[in-house]
Amino acid sequence: MRKCPTLVPSKLLEEEDDYHLHRTVQNDVDFRTNMKLALVKKIPDEQKLLQKILNGYDTAARPVFNASHIITVKFGLTLIQLADMDEVNQVLTTSVWLEQEWQDERLIWDPNDYNGLETLRMPCDKIWLPDIVLYNSADDYTSGYMQSKAMVRHDGNVFWPPPAKFRSSCKIDITFFPFDDQICKMKFGSWAYDGFQVDITNRTAQVDLSNYVYSGEWELITIFGIRNEVIYQCCNIPYPDVTFTIVMRRKTLYYLFNIIFPCLWLTILSLLGFWLPPDSGEKITLGITVLLAFSVFMLLIAENMPATSEFVPLIGIYLTVTMGMTSLSIILTVFVLQLHHVGPHQRPVPRWLRFLCVDILARCMCMRQSQIPQPFVDEFRKEDMCLTTFFENVENGNTAGTCNGNIQQNSNNTINSYQTEKYHIEMERDKTHQKITNHLKLLVEKQDYEENHQGIVHEWQFVAHVMDRVLFWIFLFAAVISSILILVVQPLLKPPLQ
Repeated sequence: MRKCPTLVPSKLLEEEDDYHLHRTVQNDVDFRTNMKLALVKKIPDEQKLLQKILNGYDTAARPVFNASHIITVKFGLTLIQLADMDEVNQVLTTSVWLEQEWQDERLIWDPNDYNGLETLRMPCDKIWLPDIVLYNSADDYTSGYMQSKAMVRHDGNVFWPPPAKFRSSCKIDITFFPFDDQICKMKFGSWAYDGFQVDITNRTAQVDLSNYVYSGEWELITIFGIRNEVIYQCCNIPYPDVTFTIVMRRKTLYYLFNIIFPCLWLTILSLLGFWLPPDSGEKITLGITVLLAFSVFMLLIAENMPATSEFVPLIGIYLTVTMGMTSLSIILTVFVLQLHHVGPHQRPVPRWLRFLCVDILARCMCMRQSQIPQPFVDEFRKEDMCLTTFFENVENGNTAGTCNGNIQQNSNNTINSYQTEKYHIEMERDKTHQKITNHLKLLVEKQDYEENHQGIVHEWQFVAHVMDRVLFWIFLFAAVISSILILVVQPLLKPPLQ
């Protein structure tokens, strides 16, 4: 009997292929699972370091293992901007970057254990921070600093530079306003710790001004920091602080164009009141208008000045002096108007006043009275002499003496003709002649009265004119001297900065 060869069924081959495929898929799934587990268990170096150094870390305790050791905080300042100076409330607003550096004995590690990691940025609320505050702050202490991260080195050195905006109280000296210099101080120190626990020193000798933004109102002269120690009466323990002194000078260009120059123009306008004619009726109106303008400037300055009685600003003194001069000029203008209009009351100028104004002051001012042209005066005197001679001849009964020969001949003929007429015609002639004579006398007397009256009026007006010119030069001299002394000399004599 012959044996047949053994044949492998196709079904067995398919099962074997399925088995190998399943094994491959299973190995791939296991590989991925292992990779995921490995990734889950791998932690970044910074995270491992944070977990290690913050394990059991208490932010309320000082970062020293020995309680007798002193933590030295190096404190510095980077000035960014002088934001605002509130003279009314005496508050200085500044934008700064604080620089605080100290050693934390609990934040030390070996960089080799963390792949060379030497500096770590940590949230500031996770570590101990010095409670350094601004002593002379004009704000409350609820806002605090910006919660910026602190830079921690592997040797325990901590550097924390939070930006801040401070409002510090500053005593404003406005004596030389707007040519004043101000000295403001910012005192920083620990609020709770004494000098045996936390010591504060200057981090740098100079304040960093590399990022300073220049102000349009104030010029920064200098800024420096000094470490001080204060021992209070309660206990014999030093309390150190670092005080930064800011010295600044006000820029005067704004105030020159908006306050000082307008005041000078108003002073000139007040002087022009002495050149206005008294008959214009605007002399007192101009003076009162200028006085009201000065009052407006006084109110504007008072709004920007602190309500203090310790200092009087220089510009306030200048405006007060100028307002006083303007008020006095209005009073003297009334006096000049009185002199100008006193003539119609038929009161002649007193001899002493005529001597003072006409003979002395008028010559000093190169002024003289206006006179009537000489030809008109000569003819007026000739006509006046003829009338006077006629009246004398009429009163003596002699009508022959007249100023004209033809008139004399006609008058003789008229008299001879009248002698031959009747008596009542002669009487009528005498009455008519008497009436004409009386009328002529009245006209001449009226003319003499008006001339005398006009002479008195013109003399008083000339006296008022002279007084106007004298007062103008006096007030001009006073205005120039006061402006130079107050606005030029006084700012130059202010004491030097300490």
